[in-house]
Amino acid sequence: MYAGGRPNRWARFLNRVSARLFSLGIVGHGAVSLETVNPKSRTLLTLPLVVARYEGGEYVVSMLGQGSRWVRNVRAANGSAVIRAGRRRQVLLDEVPVAARPPILKAFLAQAPGARPHIPVDRSQPVAAFETIAADFPVFKVRDVGGRGRP
Repeated sequence: MYAGGRPNRWARFLNRVSARLFSLGIVGHGAVSLETVNPKSRTLLTLPLVVARYEGGEYVVSMLGQGSRWVRNVRAANGSAVIRAGRRRQVLLDEVPVAARPPILKAFLAQAPGARPHIPVDRSQPVAAFETIAADFPVFKVRDVGGRGRP
């Protein structure tokens, strides 16, 4: 469904349905909708994600790697985004340095079963195994900034 790191028609449909469902906050297990804005067209991109919890922090991970549209949008917006799961949270997504990503990636795979086929390290591997792929998968720490507006 994600040939070449891009969703096909069926994956896009499932993402739209999941994003709506996740935004209601009834799914649980860290399921949220992330809203970002394309900096060129100013169009809103809404997609489903899992917020991973690690050592008291919340993190979002791009299971499709560096080329994800939402990653480009977040970087262009200096981290500004909205997370929805029953309520809207205006957030800043701070990119985590590559050296700090391995344990977060491992925690993410334990919490997001749908991401497992996209990340080439098994969740049962030691944290050290994630060091070789950490640069390929952006990780952002979620920081609340208050407000309910658009990103």
